[in-house]
Amino acid sequence: MKPQIIGVLGLGIFGRTVAKELNKYGKEVIAIDHDASHVELIADEVTTATVGDFTDFDLLEEIGLANCDVVIIATGTNLESAVLAVMHAKRLGIPKIIAKARGTVFEDVLNELGATTIISPERDSGKRLASKLLRTNIEEILPLDEDTSIIEFKAPEKWVGRNLLTLDLRNQYDMNIIGMRKSRKEKMRTQFDIQAPVEPGTIFIAVTSEKTFEKYDYLNRIK
Repeated sequence: MKPQIIGVLGLGIFGRTVAKELNKYGKEVIAIDHDASHVELIADEVTTATVGDFTDFDLLEEIGLANCDVVIIATGTNLESAVLAVMHAKRLGIPKIIAKARGTVFEDVLNELGATTIISPERDSGKRLASKLLRTNIEEILPLDEDTSIIEFKAPEKWVGRNLLTLDLRNQYDMNIIGMRKSRKEKMRTQFDIQAPVEPGTIFIAVTSEKTFEKYDYLNRIK
């Protein structure tokens, strides 16, 4: 399967974090920022990193942004830059445009221009904190689209001693395990023995939907 190509415009803390995580999970990432120091911090961790002005349409064409399945506009303070970036992404025919916005007026403008998803740091950080407190097993959630996410979670206690073969997560719960590790310090393994018993503290990565997790009360109701 062809890997998803994602553009990240703006490499502040938010943009760099998103780009690194996407690259970690096998996405092709095209990143751009006007600040060379920001680009240097991520150059070795993405497919393409460019120093330049992402409000320059010709430059976006030159770096291949039109090939992207998704573009993330990660500047949340400069409305003019965000507006131009959304307009350019629409002109390039990119199907999914995710934009960071600060304030409701900012959100409304970008929505009107055609951004498909708006991220509001003030609103979403509060929701994220509340969700994290509710999801005792969940480490991280990385949305892929409106329905599907990559979710990193600790194995529930009731899984300990059982194995992935008998848990049958794919058929029973529409959850596909793609990686695991014994602790946060250990490198993620994508090849593992599905007949080995699950150990306490094991961390899994799965492709599933958040609706599935909500349905089973974030794994606490899985038997």
